[in-house]
Amino acid sequence: MGSGAIRRRLALGLAVLTASGLLAVAAPAEAQAAAHCPGRKVRTLPFTTGSVVVYKRGGYVCAVTLAKKPGAKRKMSVSVRARGGRPVVDEGRYQHHAGPVTVHAGRRCVWVKGRVASGSVSSGWILC
Repeated sequence: MGSGAIRRRLALGLAVLTASGLLAVAAPAEAQAAAHCPGRKVRTLPFTTGSVVVYKRGGYVCAVTLAKKPGAKRKMSVSVRARGGRPVVDEGRYQHHAGPVTVHAGRRCVWVKGRVASGSVSSGWILC
């Protein structure tokens, strides 16, 4: 193999490594939520300071609240309530996300809430 071919392969390898590094750094917050909840994403509930991402698998519903600007710890929460049941809540001071929380909903509707600092969202009954 000539020196030109070696340079091309090294350049290609460096380009692939650089691109994969940039994708890892610039990955959207929702991709990080996927690491926390199994299943398929069924809803994103945005609000001023973040968003709640809702996943479903089988009869289970999972939710994570993600901060729009991660960094300093601040009050965050996420809750999921299946109709007829009690809410499952994660609340505290976090930098990036609150949750995940999971409930068995079966075919029942769920109510999802999320909060990051002063911003919040409440879904009403969804996934009925």
